[in-house]
Amino acid sequence: MRQLHIKPQIHKFKTFGEFSIEFNVGKGDLVFTHEFICEPFMKNLNLECDYLFQEKFGVGEPSDEIINKVINVIDGKEYKRVIAVGGGTVIDIAKLLVLKDAQNALDIFEKKIPLIKERELIIIPTTCGTGSEATNISIAEIKERHTKMGLAVDELYADHTVLIPELVLSLPYNFFVFSSIDALIHAVESFVSPKSNCYTELFSVSAIKTIIGGYMKIIEKGREYRYEIIDEFLTASNFAGVAFGNTGVGAVHALSYPLGGTYHVPHGEANYQIFTEVFKVYDRLKPEGKIKELKAILMNILKVDNEMDVYTVLEDVLRRMLSKRKLREFGMEEEEIELFTDSVIERQQRLLVNNYVPFTREDILGIYKNLY
Repeated sequence: MRQLHIKPQIHKFKTFGEFSIEFNVGKGDLVFTHEFICEPFMKNLNLECDYLFQEKFGVGEPSDEIINKVINVIDGKEYKRVIAVGGGTVIDIAKLLVLKDAQNALDIFEKKIPLIKERELIIIPTTCGTGSEATNISIAEIKERHTKMGLAVDELYADHTVLIPELVLSLPYNFFVFSSIDALIHAVESFVSPKSNCYTELFSVSAIKTIIGGYMKIIEKGREYRYEIIDEFLTASNFAGVAFGNTGVGAVHALSYPLGGTYHVPHGEANYQIFTEVFKVYDRLKPEGKIKELKAILMNILKVDNEMDVYTVLEDVLRRMLSKRKLREFGMEEEEIELFTDSVIERQQRLLVNNYVPFTREDILGIYKNLY
């Protein structure tokens, strides 16, 4: 059984300029990014590449409508490399742009066409959360299906992952918190995954310690302190991506998708709402094993003596970083508790099979009710 797979070569540079020289960025390259990233970090370099700005095709998280517009624009272009510089939306879309004869997002996610990679892919994350630069996974809202769908095939792996801390410094505080909480959840879900092993645990535990430890320092020293440790968060996010790229994630992501798909709640924020409630249920259903190991790790980081207090203290740390909302505050109606539950069971089995312990319909229903 394979224990660990790290496909992209991982690089780090201080600036985008250093990267562009080392990688000889120019003709034949498509840089898929945002205009607000291009202006301060790329424009003055006068590179001979083509630029495509994600916001020109729609705002928010990736959807089949946005993906189809982007595919249509580059159709027939002879690009050798796609260079994705952005957060989860840019990265998830860029992964699909390397596929041969890709014309329609739904066909891609439902694997109705052969998935053949014809372009090299370079990913440069500008958040410290998705970890997508290290995985073979693309997630998008499929409006026709009223949910999010995931595609996980080796053709979506980047050839190179490039970490550039200067690109993350301008990340607004709220986006920093939600993206890094997403990375924390990736690491925690990876740790308790049935596919977890001693190699993936090295990455997940390191990410957990760095992110929670970083939060505690920021709470103590103030929000601006995040700039001093942003490099640590960027690395921790990458570690979490390596971990869950090998093990997968579970119920937190599965239960968050209907919230994101229906009310367009950003991915990291949706995961934050679900996170600790899922792990409380895990703890109730199977308190021994990996959950007990996880709680021991959290107790050490949070300096908690009683394991019964772990989730309470963790929630307090996260709330002090950014407040948590009730699901009704996003517009969710009470009758949707049943609908969301059935949607998860019907459409998110690829994630639910990766749970620490199997969930019944009542387990999922109970989580939504408690969070509503």
